[in-house]
Formats: sequence, structure tokens, C-alpha cells
Amino acid sequence: MAINENPLGKATSTVFKGIYDSTLGRLFNAGLNKGATPNDRLNSYAIWRNRNEQTDWRVKLTLPPLSAAKSIIFGDGGSHKVLEPLIDDLGIVFPLTPNVIMQQTATYTPMATTHSNYPFYGYQNSEPQNMTLIGEFPVQNKEDARYWVATLHFLRTVSKMFFGGGDKNLQGNPPPILRLNGYGKHVLHNIPVVVQSFSCELTDRVDYISTSQSIRTKKGTNDPVDITVGGRNITVDLNEDSWDESWAPASSIFTVQLQPTYSRESVKNFDLKKFASGKLTSGDDNQVGFI
Repeated sequence: MAINENPLGKATSTVFKGIYDSTLGRLFNAGLNKGATPNDRLNSYAIWRNRNEQTDWRVKLTLPPLSAAKSIIFGDGGSHKVLEPLIDDLGIVFPLTPNVIMQQTATYTPMATTHSNYPFYGYQNSEPQNMTLIGEFPVQNKEDARYWVATLHFLRTVSKMFFGGGDKNLQGNPPPILRLNGYGKHVLHNIPVVVQSFSCELTDRVDYISTSQSIRTKKGTNDPVDITVGGRNITVDLNEDSWDESWAPASSIFTVQLQPTYSRESVKNFDLKKFASGKLTSGDDNQVGFI
């Protein structure tokens, strides 16, 4: 029955019309048409923009470009296929903004005196405590899965010392010192850190996506070929034996414990006046950034 045909009178019709209009208003605010049908005309678009070193504030955990460990960890020319997705940045770029927990302490030692109600405190030292990065890693396709596998393998690698075969000049050295960057020059810029520990839960409540760090072709193809993966030209071995299948969870969380560490040479360049002016946090006057 239409509202203007309501036998109860005009007043009741006005009430019904008000309820009807308010219902349509709620549907409209929710992006729905009359009858609660979706509005196909409401579209959203994701716009990706390229960022340079000046505007890129994503959180990164990477190996320094001039590190002597570069050829060992990534291979000559990025020949280590497991870590190949990380070769452009020499490390991890967190796909989503992680939770970063950082703290600093100034230690004061109490000096108790006889027959005194209050101790005196003598300054001992200041230091940046370990930092915690908690980052969610979503995986929606095979390329995401390749990056997830590379991230896991990278954290395993950089938390181990140089032992066994490889470059004899580095044997016996501790794990490499990485660089932490994020949120611009005066928050986290080129901070030297070491990985103390990391964790990742492989839960049974999500789907798993298969991936491979190499390309599969017909059996018996032995000649390496040049292909394009992720916009980069790489040479791969197309042997059947090079098919390395791995499975990555659709959603997982990496928790990484980092310890800022500065060399004696870096500490000699510290100047509180320069630090207060922001020159040392941005690394302008020093190879590393201080926090």
C-alpha cells in the first residue's frame, strides 16, 4: 500500500514517510541502494606511487651496500635464488607498517651516605635499548609467497656467524651489522643494528600458498636462460631439479628483536650539539645515524 493511500490518515502517513526516509538515508550512507542492493558506481582505486630515497619512509632492515658480507649472503650478482626477491633493497622492506617499540635509558647509580634520608645519584651512562619490530606479512599470490620465504631465510642468515666454507677472510666473524631505516631522516635513519632474535608463527588457521624460488620447465632442459621476474632480468637454471616448492601462510607476523650497536670510530664522532641540531640523527655528518 502506498503512503498516500494510508487509511489511517495524513498524520500516520507522515510518520511512516519519516521512517521510510530515514531508512533510505542509512542505506545511502552505507553505500547501498533501495532494497539494500550494492551500488556498483561506488568504486575505489588503489594508486601506487614510486618513492625515491628522500620520500620513502617505509621500514627497512637491510645490509649496507658496501658490506663485505654482500656477496656471501646474496651471491655474486644475486645468484642465490632463495634471497633473490630481496636483492634490489639488500634486505627486507616491511609490506605493512610494523609496530616499532624502542626505548632508551640513562643509568644513575645511587650513592648511599651514612645517616642520610636521601641518596645521591651519580650518572653512569646512557644507551639505546633493544628494539622490537612486529610486522604483519600478508601473502596473496606466488610473488608474495616468494618474498615471505626470502624474508624468513634472510633473518635466519643474518643471525648466524661466518662459519665453515666461503670467504676465508670472513671466517670467524660475528653476524653482519644491518641498517634500520623508517619514518624519515630524524626518526630511524641508517641505524646500525644486529638481529638478536626473531619469531614467526606458522598457524593452522590460515591458508598456505605454494611458490618456488626458481622456474619449472620440461625435464631435460639444462641450459640456463634469461627471464624477467618482478621487472628484473635474471639468469636461471631451468633444470627439473631446480624446482624448489615452498609454502607460505596467507597471514603471519614476524617479531624481530634488534640491538643498536655503534663502532668505536662512530662514537668518536658523536657531538651533543650536532645531535641536538639533528645533524647526527640524519647521518649527514656521519656514516650512521644516532638515536
